Amino acid sequence: MDTASLSRRHALALLGAGTASLVLPGCAGRGLAQGGTPVDAASFLDSLAWSLIAQNPESASSLGIDTGDHAHLRGQLGDRSAAGQAATANLLRRALKQAESIDTTALDPTLRASLAVVRSAFGVALDGFALPYGDVAVGGWRNTPYVVIQNVGGYLDVPRFLDSDHPVRNAADAEAYLSRLNQFPALLDGELDRIRAARAQGLVPPAFLLDKAIRQMESQLAATRTGGDLVQSLVRRTATIPGDWEARARAIVAGPVTAALSRQLDELKQQRALATNDAGLWARPRGDEWYAWGLRASTTTRHSPDEVHRIGQEQLALLHGRMDPILRGLGYTSGTVGERMTALGKDPRFAFPNTDAGRAEIIALMQSKVDFMRAQAPRAFRNPVRGNLEIRRLPPAEEAGAPGAYGGPGSIDGSIPGKIWLNLSNTELHSRYSVPTLGFHEGIFGHVWQGEYANRLPLIRTLLAFNAYSEGWALYAETLGDELGAYDGDPVGQLGYLQSIAFRACRLVVDTGLHAKRWTREQAIDWFATTNGSGRAEVTSEVDRYCSWPGQACGYKLGHSEILSQRDRAKAELGKNYDLRDFNDAVVGGGNVPLDVLAGQVDRYIAATKG
Repeated sequence: MDTASLSRRHALALLGAGTASLVLPGCAGRGLAQGGTPVDAASFLDSLAWSLIAQNPESASSLGIDTGDHAHLRGQLGDRSAAGQAATANLLRRALKQAESIDTTALDPTLRASLAVVRSAFGVALDGFALPYGDVAVGGWRNTPYVVIQNVGGYLDVPRFLDSDHPVRNAADAEAYLSRLNQFPALLDGELDRIRAARAQGLVPPAFLLDKAIRQMESQLAATRTGGDLVQSLVRRTATIPGDWEARARAIVAGPVTAALSRQLDELKQQRALATNDAGLWARPRGDEWYAWGLRASTTTRHSPDEVHRIGQEQLALLHGRMDPILRGLGYTSGTVGERMTALGKDPRFAFPNTDAGRAEIIALMQSKVDFMRAQAPRAFRNPVRGNLEIRRLPPAEEAGAPGAYGGPGSIDGSIPGKIWLNLSNTELHSRYSVPTLGFHEGIFGHVWQGEYANRLPLIRTLLAFNAYSEGWALYAETLGDELGAYDGDPVGQLGYLQSIAFRACRLVVDTGLHAKRWTREQAIDWFATTNGSGRAEVTSEVDRYCSWPGQACGYKLGHSEILSQRDRAKAELGKNYDLRDFNDAVVGGGNVPLDVLAGQVDRYIAATKG
């Protein structure tokens, strides 16, 4: 993301079977429950992974593991109703109790880390499920109080997923596509019941977010009434597969799907009549409590909003101190760093035409920079992964509510490539000096790259991710770009990199400002644009995102700073035995973890290097 990567419930029978298998009386001796019953930790973790997948069958398709005994998952969607949420929480409760009962003393480091990840992810998620409203990303990044809004909801997720991750290679795949289409209205109605219940508790999103969501849903409805992309995606991929696919898909989409979308739209309009422009959670029922949890979930720390706000200001001052002499060297000597970066951003030399040709140019530039970075892999990693990646434009129906870009890995077997999704609604969202570091963040060596390492770990580790690590690593990938020469002889490009890191420091200030210090949306946009010199179109979309994903934006810089701190520690302790490749392998190869578990992984790397 910006990232990332996996956010997060139908097949209750499957769930029941999965939870029943969580207590495993194996006698492999890998771990011992506190009560003395032998437990095979590896089998427990594998069973737990499949139980989670049964809750979210879409993840099986995205990972390319809906095959063999699990092929039935290809025709299923998750359950986003209150009952589905309760089932997930029940699964987590049972699994956490089992995980906490296992003595990890004799386990190998990978299993110990995996159990630590489960304990952390499930404990935090259960605290989130105890809150009265919202979506909880179980080991993911998209925690939100608003189940349907401008960048959240099945109306966005399902069409994108069906087009990009659901395979259609034969008639069985096409039937599975139709099966998922048939379940889409129930998924939407499950969400509808939840947002109605939240409204009854006094939770109404800000008016400006509802305005965006309503426009997007109206645009989607205009298409679904005659079929639209949901039908054409199937038609395009069944050209050589005999069957009446178009007519069958259109009957579902133009009928039940359109009706369910219309019901959601009516509810959003009803909420809009009640909405205010108060941007932050402070204005919502139990909002301070929700935000404290959102910060903890997204940063894997216990920092208070005041502490996060202060850290952001301090980090920003340090970064602007590095940018100032570069700007002076380019002749930008008057005004604050933000004012001078604003002037740089208005220089037509660094802009793209707002045309299809300009959009193609953005993709081509990013591709060239990603290719450069891929070639540097042997300098930064002992055991590089493939970096299977494609760069695609976001569906236009999603662009109004989306950030500038986000990315994530592909399937475990490599058949589905990782993707960088670019928001190209307006090319002003991107500049020639911001595109390279964006490619490093989302792609190589960022989200796509890191995800391929995660895909090598036990399945549970692919499913569970931590925002601070994910986004901290992606920012660290930007730092590697700078250190490996991506901006040699290109001071403007280096300014783009430093502005990108400073952008994430600004997020600490803005996110806490909105949700804890009662900043208005306009105040947040003005401060962000003037302080960092970022374009207003970009920061407006950003601020709206922080309003719908409270706390998520704070994981980036806190995670980045922690990785750099651990690297400094490794250098100091290892001296001449320190090697960047070994450190990077230890951090990325150990998988996506909470920040305290990351420190333990670095401890083991240092100890192994010392011998």
